[in-house]
Formats: sequence, C-alpha cells, structure tokens
Amino acid sequence: MIIIKGGHVIDPESGLNEKKDLVIEGWQITEICEPESPKINDCLSDPECEVIDASGMIVAPGLVDCHVHFRDPGFTYKEDIETGSKAALRGGFTTVVMMGNTEPHFDNYDTVRNAVLKGARCAPIRVFACGNVTKGMEGKELVDMDELLKAGAVLFTDDGKPITDEGLMEQACIEASKRNKIISLHEEDPAFITENGINAGEVAKKLGITGSPRQAEVSMVERDIDIAERTGASIVIQHISAEQSVKLIRDAKKRGVKVYAEATPHHFTLTESAVLKYGTLAKMNPPLRLESDRMAIIEGLRDGTIEMIATDHAPHASYEKEKELTSAPSGITGLETSLALGIKELVNPGFLTMEQLLERMTIGPARVCGLDAGYLHSDGYANIVIFSPDEEWTYEESASKSSNSPFFGWKLPGRIHFVISMGVIAYRVQTSGK
Repeated sequence: MIIIKGGHVIDPESGLNEKKDLVIEGWQITEICEPESPKINDCLSDPECEVIDASGMIVAPGLVDCHVHFRDPGFTYKEDIETGSKAALRGGFTTVVMMGNTEPHFDNYDTVRNAVLKGARCAPIRVFACGNVTKGMEGKELVDMDELLKAGAVLFTDDGKPITDEGLMEQACIEASKRNKIISLHEEDPAFITENGINAGEVAKKLGITGSPRQAEVSMVERDIDIAERTGASIVIQHISAEQSVKLIRDAKKRGVKVYAEATPHHFTLTESAVLKYGTLAKMNPPLRLESDRMAIIEGLRDGTIEMIATDHAPHASYEKEKELTSAPSGITGLETSLALGIKELVNPGFLTMEQLLERMTIGPARVCGLDAGYLHSDGYANIVIFSPDEEWTYEESASKSSNSPFFGWKLPGRIHFVISMGVIAYRVQTSGK
C-alpha cells in the first residue's frame, strides 16, 4: 500500500484541483480522500504502508506521449524500449506510443506484436505501438489494418514520411474510419524541400542553404484537412510548426472536421535562430521557424486548437549528430525535459494554467488516441507523477542511450520527485547524500 499525503491533486479529466490524499493498493488508486481523513489514518497504521509526503508538490496523472521513437527493432544503438521507457519515467511519463520507422517497420503482425510484448515484458511503463499506414512506409500500398490492430496497434502513422499520393491517403482515411482509428500524419511535402531540418529563412541564408519552407507543411495540412472533411476520418497533424497550419486547423474545427494536432516542446520553446547556437542539435523535421510561428503554436495550445503536447523523442548517436549540418539526421530527444519546458514556456509566462498544461499532456492525447490513460480515479490505474513546480534543476544527465538535445545544461523548473507506474514507485528523485 502507498499513501500520497499533502499534495495538490490536479486531474484535468475530472476537474479536480485541490489538496487531497491518495491511497494506492496493488495497481489501483483505491481512495482519493480529504486530508487527514479516517481512511488515511487507518491506512497509516498498516506497517507495510509506504507514505509519500507530497507537501508543496503537484500530484497529477502520469503523463501520456503519443509520439516517441524508441528505435526498436533495428536501431537499438540509438535507443531501445527499455532505455526509452526509463527516459520517459524521468520525464513523468507512464504511457507512450512508439512510432514505426524501425527495421523492420511496424507494417506487419509479427513486428508490431513483438514490440508490444517486449514493452509489456521489460518496460516500467505502459508502451503501446502504432501500425504503419503503408507497407515499408513507401507510400504505395496500404497495410492490412485489421492484422495490425490484432497485433496491438493503437493508431496508424507513417511518421517520418509524408503520404504524398492523395488517392492513397483518401483510401487510408476511409479504411481507418471504418475501424474508428486515427491516422497521425507527418506533413512535409518533399517537392518543396531542398535541405530538410532547417527553416527556409534568414538563418538558412546565413548558412548558405535553401532549407525547408513552411509551404511544405501548409500544403499537406490543407490537403489532408480536405480529405478528412470529405471522408469523415479522424486525423492528427503531428509536430505542427507553422502559423498558417494552426489557422487551418482552427478553421477546420469550426466546420466540424475531426482534425487534431500535436505541438512539441522544441517548437514552442525555440526558433530558427537556435540553429546558429546549437547546430545539428536544433535540426528537426519539421524545422524550427519564426517567433510568430512559435507564438501561434502557443496560442493554439491555449485555445485548444492543439490538444496534445508530444515530444517526438528522436534519439541519435553522437557520431551521427556530429556530422555537418546538411548530412546529420534530424530530431532531438525530449521525454526528460517536456514537462519542465511546458512549465517554463507556457505556465510561468501565463499562457496556460497548470491544469491546461497537464490536460494537454495527459487526458488530451489519451482521449484523441483512444487510450485508457491520463486520469486519476478511484479504482483507476495508479499511474501518477509527483513534481515540485517551482523547484529548479539542471538537465545534465539522461537515461536515454542518446544525448542529442539542445537543452543539456539548461536550468529548468518542475523537478519530478516520484513517478508511480501501475501502483509501483518506478522512479524517485535521487537527492544528495542518498
């Protein structure tokens, strides 16, 4: 038995936002009580009860990320399910969905099933898998969606590659809609891109390259909103980067289109100028853009146009990121800094309340992707993060195999003290002298 005492409980799903105590037995929350209730006092008399003093801290649902790359199978020198899950724990996550740009891809029953079973066997958190939309992620032939759903896939995506064939995309939407599943989309038309990972703008000019213009994203967002509107399908626009894309999604929602969106911490924290300071550590697809784009993403998060914060955790080996800018792979790690950057860039400046931030990191993504996660209920899963919102810490070590993040060395708010996963204290902060 575990008792969490004295914390301020925030559960965006129910609207609970006050001081409460929690009782955990097995994998469940059995009680959410008033402080010092008789039930709590009875539990405290149990010699096997562990008490967590959460005074001055926030107690929230374990965070949910529907967009991570654990590189397993095929690229486990960068990351694997076990190390990726440990990085997720450090960031407060208890539920993640893996992307399928692996080798082999998540386009067949065996690969998806093996990933799901490995997650269940060796991960300290709940690890779900996507299924690809097209075979080999080649954008030419649809997968057998029923086969992948039987294997355990929870959504469909070719993340890492856009689906450029409009007819195939429309058919994919029809088939996914029949099965009441979403398609999550990487929106970058390669026809517009000379060098990926860097915005086509002033920074690219300084570097002597052309880069990736916003039209590469905007054109595909516009096309796929139109397809979703025609077919009635549910789609997610991944890692949104452009002001115009936010506006297209906002307008589509007003028309009743079932379009949802992700924002990454790096896109609401950094702009293209970061490339001049951090080099390849600020190279990602889609790229960092302008301050006006960053603020449009923040406004989208504020007004609910963007329902989800997703890390797009993308580990790469050091030697890969040490290549020159146009040759290095795109992407950064993000699980361990996501909550902290949300507090720093969204809550502390007053753009979002803490409850709104947590909503976009818990029940928001869980609801869109159809996952039973992201909430605190009596008799519900005991998946919980406990953090001190004002306590500063320095990001200087990682549980990931990779360290390709521009945020190393940053002093950040929101130190995570405990993460409980399925009723087990899976992470606790290490303090000096312990």
